Amino acid sequence: MSIQSTIEAAASTLPPSLARVAAVVRENPSIVIDKTINELADECRTSVASVVRFCRAIGFSGYAPLRMALATELGKEAAQFSARGAFGSEISDEDTLQEAVSKLAALELLAIEETVAKLDFDVLEAAIDAIDSADRILLYGIGASQFVAEDLAHKLLRVGRNAHVLSDSHEAVAASVLQSAPTVAIGFSHAGSTIETVRFLETARANGSATVAVTSAKDSPLARAADHALFTEVRESTFRAGAMVSRIAQLALVDCLFIGVAKRRFTETVDALQRTREATRALRD
Repeated sequence: MSIQSTIEAAASTLPPSLARVAAVVRENPSIVIDKTINELADECRTSVASVVRFCRAIGFSGYAPLRMALATELGKEAAQFSARGAFGSEISDEDTLQEAVSKLAALELLAIEETVAKLDFDVLEAAIDAIDSADRILLYGIGASQFVAEDLAHKLLRVGRNAHVLSDSHEAVAASVLQSAPTVAIGFSHAGSTIETVRFLETARANGSATVAVTSAKDSPLARAADHALFTEVRESTFRAGAMVSRIAQLALVDCLFIGVAKRRFTETVDALQRTREATRALRD
């Protein structure tokens, strides 16, 4: 997992003094290279001790090891982004439209590559087992994560699986309580701390469902509520409101789940896709 992705994933779980450091470094990673630990502490309105604690929270013994590792990472990425026609990972107001789009594309490609590279295939296989053996598949997310839930539900419905996207928190919790058939509940949340989604998975597991989480935060309430937690590795762009990069990484994991489920019953899946394609052909003319 890259240093920047680690910071992104940990940011929501850090105490305020450390979260300020995370926010500054997320916005401008090169600040760690350009500034001393005292200067960074001043920039973040915190103490040197808090900066050291931040370093330890993301897996480094101190500021010097973080500087060296981040300098190496940024150097490699500069070459990688340049080869793809991008000019760095962060979008600024001085960028042309072409530069901004190129940077965003580089971030999204990087998110997919890092997510797949760090994917735990044993956990993925277990999640696929849970989905394949379920008679009822419940999916829930808030905001942009709901669109990802809908994408997986659409794919599963196309191959004859009983998948339901739940539209609000009351409906989600109510559905997760009822166990009329073997059920798997899948929750989507980039930060892993969305209260409604966490409650959905907690309730589903308490009532006998298998639970799957798709999130970027390993030490998060959503991950702890899941029997099987799948993690994205992302760094959001400056314009985070639309959850652009995190959504792309979640969609990559959704496709991994779908391909795994589809392969379990390959002939049936191909037949279902062909039949549904033919059935909707007249609607596309």
